[in-house]
Amino acid sequence: MILTDIAEFAAILPSNRAIAGLDLGDKTIGVALSDLRRGVSTPIEVIRREKFMIDAARLLDLLKARGAVGIILGLPLNMDGSEGPRVQSTRAFARNLEKLTDHPITFWDERLSTVAAERALLEADTSRKRRKEVIDQVAAGYILQGALDRMAHMAREQG
Repeated sequence: MILTDIAEFAAILPSNRAIAGLDLGDKTIGVALSDLRRGVSTPIEVIRREKFMIDAARLLDLLKARGAVGIILGLPLNMDGSEGPRVQSTRAFARNLEKLTDHPITFWDERLSTVAAERALLEADTSRKRRKEVIDQVAAGYILQGALDRMAHMAREQG
């Protein structure tokens, strides 16, 4: 089930279970997972893209092994907030993935997540080769952390 509202997504998730954040690229899928309390995002893996069914099987196996119960996809909006071809591709990925899993799926604005990930890796004095290997999973971590922070803020507002 694809939910466009993060509040609806958060409301249907079982408590004390991890959720996944994904940074979809043309060649890779960066994957991050939250802790069970959904306070901290941790980059865990980069899946090299092949074909959708192979990629989806690898992703769903990973989520099952880690006990994840929801999926947050980074939505690559243009800087002015408009939707381009990459957003359409991400939404198509979500529609196809929805057919293969019961996990709820939502989107999170990923503008500047890769820039932030690159900056963090540079500040950590990460080599160019290593940055290239991990940038997508670190970007997924930024995407997921943004969504986790928003869900925590909503929970505090409710009570």
